[in-house]
Amino acid sequence: MKKPEVGKAAPAFTLKNQKGEKISLKDFKGEKNVVLYFYPKAMTPGCTVQACSIRDSKKSFTSKKTVVLGVSPDPVEKLEKFRDKEKLNFDLLSDDGHKIADKYGVWGPKKFMGKTYDGINRTTFIIGKDGKIKHVMDKVKTKTHHEDVLNFIKDNL
Repeated sequence: MKKPEVGKAAPAFTLKNQKGEKISLKDFKGEKNVVLYFYPKAMTPGCTVQACSIRDSKKSFTSKKTVVLGVSPDPVEKLEKFRDKEKLNFDLLSDDGHKIADKYGVWGPKKFMGKTYDGINRTTFIIGKDGKIKHVMDKVKTKTHHEDVLNFIKDNL
């Protein structure tokens, strides 16, 4: 599936967070930039490193009027455990059924240990206050993801 293009409106969504509350992209329009990052699975090593680095950079994101939303196909209950265990300070959204991942073109074939299966391809979308996609990060490095995102925001938004 094709990813939305830079300069175009980000596809709308409403998903439940780790508490079962509905979060929509439109909630932030005109007020905050949105870092929408798709990750494969809660409580796995790479996803934990990525999430904890974002957690530790909360002040930097806040100072840039930016909210971070993590999206995975995990159920709400698993997201709550992940958030509590790692003391995460941002919302994790459940895309159980991967409808939003499909809209954003990040659900598809992956390879792991010689096996091919469908899942989320780790991707980040930086969405401006105007609701338009400002940047798409396809080659996400979990250890430096937070720095890469903050550098883009600092230089471009």
